[in-house]
Amino acid sequence: MADRVTLAQIVVNAPGTMDSAEAFAAVALGAVACDGVLGKDEAHALRRQLEFRTPYCTRSEAEMGDLFDRLLTLLRQEGLNQLVNTALPALSTSQQETALALAAQLVHADKVVAEEESTFLELLCTMMTLPSGRASSIVEAIMALNRDSLAG
Repeated sequence: MADRVTLAQIVVNAPGTMDSAEAFAAVALGAVACDGVLGKDEAHALRRQLEFRTPYCTRSEAEMGDLFDRLLTLLRQEGLNQLVNTALPALSTSQQETALALAAQLVHADKVVAEEESTFLELLCTMMTLPSGRASSIVEAIMALNRDSLAG
């Protein structure tokens, strides 16, 4: 049951807080949902990006389903900005860097960046507590990585 929550989850994830694993996934979810559409391909890309990372690689399909059910509920109830506002304080500087890189990768992977996606990345860069210029450098590197520079 997706609505069933353990006591440990209630204690660790009090209202308005997230642990680092939930927060990291929330930022990634924000990247794929920021255009208002969360399609099957985007959900699959998100899952593929997380499945080999700690701690997600040890979680069952049901546990991952529960995680995303909680995050999607937060997204629907509180909106994208609040989801990210709640997530970022749970992430260390290095975790924020990786979450930003992953968000940029998810946005740029299909080579088409919608205005909403670009706006999301810009907002995410301003919300993070990274050293000056670091966030934009990360996004620029991911953009270069995904650029189809050999296309005619």
